[in-house]
Amino acid sequence: MSGSWSDNLPVVRGKLLRDEPLAPFTWLRVGGPAQVLFIPADEDDLGEFLRVLPAEVPVTVLGVGSNVIVRDGGIEGVVIRLAGKAFAEIQIDEEESWIIAGAGALDAAVAKAAANAGLQGLEFYAGIPGTIGGALTMNAGCYGAETKDVLVSAWGYDRAGEVVALSVDEFGYTYRHSAAPRDVIWMQAIFQGRLGERETVLARMAEITAKREASQPIREKTGGSTFKNPEGDSSWRLVDAAGWRGKLVGGAKFSEQHSNFLINTGEATAADLEGLGEAVRADVKAKFGVQLEWEIKRIGRV
Repeated sequence: MSGSWSDNLPVVRGKLLRDEPLAPFTWLRVGGPAQVLFIPADEDDLGEFLRVLPAEVPVTVLGVGSNVIVRDGGIEGVVIRLAGKAFAEIQIDEEESWIIAGAGALDAAVAKAAANAGLQGLEFYAGIPGTIGGALTMNAGCYGAETKDVLVSAWGYDRAGEVVALSVDEFGYTYRHSAAPRDVIWMQAIFQGRLGERETVLARMAEITAKREASQPIREKTGGSTFKNPEGDSSWRLVDAAGWRGKLVGGAKFSEQHSNFLINTGEATAADLEGLGEAVRADVKAKFGVQLEWEIKRIGRV
């Protein structure tokens, strides 16, 4: 995997790695290499890089890899991973009851910071295994709350390195979907909290965490919810009813604990995981007339 553009990359303060395996950066532990992996030092480093990088070079953003299958052929172009303190800072604006979080901040860390400041409304983030950048992109939510319920605004860079700022209304949020431009790499978001009692908020977070641990295979190689819930039903029920709970195909299966969680038992390839997901989708469609939609992102070359 090589190309003339990759031999003439912009000078950066972060890390540029060629042909870098991506499996270690995803929760499912599968996938081929990035043609180039860029780990920027900070926001300015990323903006400058995007402004100089030739426009024809594809760019893909990878957070903590909690809801993604990187295909076995790897990813063409540049994969950008927002890692480190520069992208994970969390601040509290006590006057406005705002929580200001970097796109690389873990959702659970944002929930905890809000709770420690006595701000309620973001407790649901304790149950989402991802980062704020991913939450903005897919309107992440659980236990009756979603990102759209608490977001005030966010800003990021477009593919050309220009700043884009949007209010929550401009995101055009629907269930697990945003209408924001797909090329924006989010840098920071502002969330609206509500004054509450710290201990009450922490107790609600503990309740959410306990429910998640009791119902989801959080210690497995998984990617979170595999399919979106169809209107009026739940994906786990359909997968279960179709007979796929715990059925092993290659090194992939749907969890016995929660049948909407795809599991890599240790030997699976990306093709195994995606193939199993597609087989389940086809079977559920044939048996129940419901077309399940992927919630896990599948990216890269087969």
